[in-house]
Amino acid sequence: MDYFFIGDPELVTAFRFVGIHGHAVSGKEDALAVFKGLTGDWGEAAGPVSSGEHCSCLVLIITEETADWLGETLTDWQLGGKYPLVVEIPGTMGHLAGRKTLVDSIREAIGIHV
Repeated sequence: MDYFFIGDPELVTAFRFVGIHGHAVSGKEDALAVFKGLTGDWGEAAGPVSSGEHCSCLVLIITEETADWLGETLTDWQLGGKYPLVVEIPGTMGHLAGRKTLVDSIREAIGIHV
């Protein structure tokens, strides 16, 4: 499996329609448990996701809300440069307030507004 999704139950179902497995989360503790289970960051504890899944997931798709729940754990993972790579998408309610879109980030980085 190259992709895995963590987020809203509705989006988990939508991603399953296109062949991407996922896990629905409803809060910070649940999101941390699934993320740590996928990344193999459990140590001796067993996560809610089978241990075989963390080895084959190359891209982890998460909602912005899930990213907020993961907080520093996600930041540390991304700075570590390990797989799976993490891609954030808006949830079913759209972009969270105060979040930049990808286009806004690119415009800010290159300094061009068209």
